[in-house]
Amino acid sequence: MKIINIDKNGRTKKLITQLLEVWESSVKATHLFLSEKEIENIKKYVPQALKEVEHLTIILNENNNPVAFMGIENNKLEMLFVSAVQRGKGFGTKLIQYGIREYSINELAVNEQNPEAKGFYEHNGFQVYKRTETDEQGNPYPLLYMKPAR
Repeated sequence: MKIINIDKNGRTKKLITQLLEVWESSVKATHLFLSEKEIENIKKYVPQALKEVEHLTIILNENNNPVAFMGIENNKLEMLFVSAVQRGKGFGTKLIQYGIREYSINELAVNEQNPEAKGFYEHNGFQVYKRTETDEQGNPYPLLYMKPAR
């Protein structure tokens, strides 16, 4: 297992495809409030987000295949996903701790309908400071905004 940062030139079509697979398996395991159709619709936008996010950090397994990743923009965690088969092995915690240490993550948003994620971030020192009725695209998925507990 190793953590690596991928600059924008290193975000190859092959890597984006691999990360999209991680994203999809993670979302299907954790975002139970989304329908298959909704997941497919959101999936269309993920490759562009992966290409554009300021900092992209991935965890590779012993075969050099991505098993988890996060994206950070302006000290805000924009995305963190762990492959469904790798959940519970500490990869998410390794990523969030790395992001706090290396990129000074001081904010994130999590779907209210994903209580496991909220608990994960609380366990890693974050607390809710704001709630919205919709997600950032205006969809009816309340978001919880979190900052490090003081």
